Formats: sequence, C-alpha cells, structure tokens
Amino acid sequence: MFKKAHLDNGMPLVMKQLKNMHSVSLGVWVKVGSRNEPPHKNGISHFLEHMFFKGTKKRSSRDISVDVDYMGGDLNAFTSKESTTFYIKVLDEYLDKGISLLSDIFLHSTFPEEEIEKEKGVIKEEIKMVEDTPEDYVHDLFSQAVWGNVGIGQPILGRTDTIKTITREDLINYIKKFYGTKDTLLACAGNFEPERLVDTLNRRFGTLRQGSEPDTGGYPEFHAGQNIHSKDCSEVHICLAAEGIPQASPERYCLSALNAILGAGVSSILFQEIREKRGLVYSIHSFLASYFDTGLWGVYAGCSRKNVNEVLDLILREFKGLPESVGYSELERAKKQLRGNLILGLESTSAMMHNIARQEIYYGRYYSLEELIKEIDSLTLSSLKGLSERLIKGKGITLTILGPVDKDSIQVQL
Repeated sequence: MFKKAHLDNGMPLVMKQLKNMHSVSLGVWVKVGSRNEPPHKNGISHFLEHMFFKGTKKRSSRDISVDVDYMGGDLNAFTSKESTTFYIKVLDEYLDKGISLLSDIFLHSTFPEEEIEKEKGVIKEEIKMVEDTPEDYVHDLFSQAVWGNVGIGQPILGRTDTIKTITREDLINYIKKFYGTKDTLLACAGNFEPERLVDTLNRRFGTLRQGSEPDTGGYPEFHAGQNIHSKDCSEVHICLAAEGIPQASPERYCLSALNAILGAGVSSILFQEIREKRGLVYSIHSFLASYFDTGLWGVYAGCSRKNVNEVLDLILREFKGLPESVGYSELERAKKQLRGNLILGLESTSAMMHNIARQEIYYGRYYSLEELIKEIDSLTLSSLKGLSERLIKGKGITLTILGPVDKDSIQVQL
C-alpha cells in the first residue's frame, strides 16, 4: 500500500507499507548534488555527506557506529549528480531507534574542524583511487567532455584543488541554503504503521526550516566530438554516447528496451558480437544516464591497444545500425528482461524505498508495479525504431578514450 503525506512543517513523505517484511528502510533525500555546485566548490555535496557521520551534539562518530551495529542495521549515504541521500535500514522492532539516529545525524551534526581537515585527506585519496581506476575515471572525463566543466559535467567527488578550499563555514552555508523542507523528501518502505510513522517523524524532523529550491543551472548543452587522454595503463577504455532523454520522459521504457537490446545483458548485440564471437574485449556494455532535463545513451568498452580501432568500428556499426536491426524477437526479449529486472529489483525494503523516492522526485507521482509492467508491455517495434533513429541522428556522438593511445592512432569516423 502506497501513501503520500506531509509533515506539519510541509516536508513531503512517501510510504510503501509491506506487511510481509521484517525490516524498514527510511531515507532522507535532498534534491541537490554536484550539478548544483559552483565550480570553485565542486565536491561540497559529497564532502558534506561524509561529514554528517562525524558526530552530533549527543553522539560521537563511534556512538553512531555502535548504535547502528546494536540494531543490526545499515546506516549509509550517497551523492549523485542531482541528489544526496541518507538512509537507514533496520528490523521493524527498531524503527523508532533508527529514526532517532537518522534524524540526529541529519539535524544535529556538529562538523568539528579537526574532522573536516582529516576528511579532506580521505576524499583526496578517494579521488586518487578513481583516477587510478581507468574504467571509472573514463566516465568522469567523458561527462566533462559532454557537458563541460560546470553543472552536470562536474565530478561528484570534486577535484583536489576544490576540496582543499572547503571550510566549515562553506558547509554550514550550504546546509542553510539547500537543506530545508522545500528541497527534502522522506521515503519509507517496509513493515510499519503509517500513522505512527508520521507522528514519530513529526517529532524528529519537525524543526527543519523551509530552505530554498536548488538551481539546476539551466539546460546543459550536449557537445559532440572526440577526446583522447593518453595514459600508461594496460587497456584502452572507451566511452561513447549520443544525447539521451530526461528521467521523466514518456519514452523512458522505450529507451530502456533499446539499451537492453544494444548492450545491457549477455544476450545483447554488443556482448555477443564483440566479446563472444570475436573475443576482442573482456568488458563491454551499453548504459543510460538520465537527469531532470537531459540524458545520455552510451557504450563502455575496455580492450587492448591493438584492437581499439576494430572495437570502435564494430560499436559504431551496431549503434548506428540499431534502427534497422531491431526485430520482434529482440523486442520481446527486451520486454521480458525489463519485467524481470524491475520485479527482482524491488524485492527488498531498501530497493522499494529508493524506487518510491525517485518516482516522487522525478515524476511527482507513484507508479505501481502493475502500471510499469503495462508500460513495458505496450512498447512497439515502430516506437523503438523511431526513438533509436532520432537519438542516433540527433546532435552527434561524443567519444572519450583513456589509455595507451594518441590522437593519430585513432582512425574512426564518428
């Protein structure tokens, strides 16, 4: 049973009661991420996420760890391009204690100066770890190539030069600007009583002030082109994409089906043609990235230097040829894959909590599992062909390559 309510201070709450479960997952979703950051403070959303766990007015960081372990729960957080999320998952018998802990962290963290300086070192190491992992780092370079070095193109972790400038005052001002009832959503899924949950949340989160709406920075312009980053590593890492669609687009399941056909599974065209038949790669897949106002539809692959041009030719051939190669059998297989992924992906309270929160943030309403499956079942071959042709012939293709190559060695035509 799904319900939407508002706390007395106006904060929205979405709930999915699952009486057959023994756990409850509760999340606080703040609609601000790396795209909302000024370039000279890039990484502050993620930095702040770390700092919420460094102690409150009545709990030390160790107390926080002991409390969550005592409940056998999971307390964590993550930052994305467009949101920052803090969540806890506990047995239903510990729900009140879990709410107490999560609200204390969210509302009463103290951000000690010594912990801020210590955490700068931790995050700098995290940035280095990504830069030393080329299959991850190529995606940051790719995003910057597509969207530029501002807004949605900025890395979530930030940059070493921006992290070192962040102060306690910056963190406090960021909270005052964005962390309010207008920017924040509560989401809960699992075994709980809705009326009791609302009462408890009113007591714990009722002091949160209004806040302001984050600025998304305007529509991000897609930039096509080729970008080569030479790096001494064992493989060449490839990212290429066309402009996709916004998260709330009515064509989102149509593009998900196209993505499944192209490269989102072991039966996909790219996996079968390039890995299984030719053995040219170990890793290859297509991916979707969708935001409030835009998106990407792309392909990642890792291969040896001697195979890079052949792999690129094959990827582009299959990508550009998709409107002609999609048939009824591929469509039906994609529908089954999407149905299965959807159902299996909602079989935990934490997954359901994430689902209802993202639906509220991006769609402004709740779609039941039955409605979503109906949308998938209604997909037609003509809709897939039309969308794929429109996106592939849209604003062009962006290619980013990271590895032991240079511009002259890449012979592909986008």
